[in-house]
Amino acid sequence: MHNQKLYRNLSQAYLTIVPIATAVLGFTVSNVSYKTYLPIWITNVFLMLAAFRILGASSISAGNNEKKYLAVSGFLLIAPWIFFSIFAGMGSPPETYAEWVSNEFEQQVRYAFLITGGVLLTVGFAVLKDIIKDTNGSIFSLIGFTAVSIAMILFVLDMSYWHSFLPETFKTKEAISLNKLPEWHRPIQKLFLVISIVEVSLTYLATAAFAASLKSAGWLKKSASLIYIVISLLAFILVALYGFYPESITTNGFPFYPFMIPAIPFVMPYYIGINLLRRAGN
Repeated sequence: MHNQKLYRNLSQAYLTIVPIATAVLGFTVSNVSYKTYLPIWITNVFLMLAAFRILGASSISAGNNEKKYLAVSGFLLIAPWIFFSIFAGMGSPPETYAEWVSNEFEQQVRYAFLITGGVLLTVGFAVLKDIIKDTNGSIFSLIGFTAVSIAMILFVLDMSYWHSFLPETFKTKEAISLNKLPEWHRPIQKLFLVISIVEVSLTYLATAAFAASLKSAGWLKKSASLIYIVISLLAFILVALYGFYPESITTNGFPFYPFMIPAIPFVMPYYIGINLLRRAGN
């Protein structure tokens, strides 16, 4: 019994540090060869799956439907970061269009993984909504699922733009030689900025709503739910108010930009998923 508790605590600790380590390495380490980061990423994938198994996977085959749903939804909310953790080795996206073109395949993998994460997140919240529907948190889960459904449609559209349309645009002679997009692209760029703002705002709103629903259902501690709600609503406000910021502020990308990095809105759902797994395995 003591060893089992130790393994569960270690599993939870490992899962907890994955997004933090990914963000730190992704922003501080330059792009390294795939021959170096792929073996490390694959090892991390196996460790995350092992941690999932120890923390709550046994509940999936249990007769208790509540624990089964909690475990499945918890895993699906965590699963996007199984893919996103590869960004620790990829580093940040290239800064010049010539670099984009020379690393086109790697960047397409990046955005394909982000699209995969968006689909997994939506399914995870769908499973969570289904089990919460008969509790006091049903109204919040309905709001959350409606918001995330719209958000992830826009998210897939936005990531497809980065995955396919932009790399082709970067290949134009003007983009490569002047590191500047053609003039005809500017309206499209502004359109997708609006799409990005809407989908990111709705994702944070959905996260806050689901945290509230879990609190109402009694499946999330009051302190934990309050943290998720406050951070998510703060991010929602900062991103949604983009159009009201002075141009001098928006040029530097602060304060909304850190919250709009594609993988960042997945962080709070990830930690909610860990809590659900822990509860399912208890």
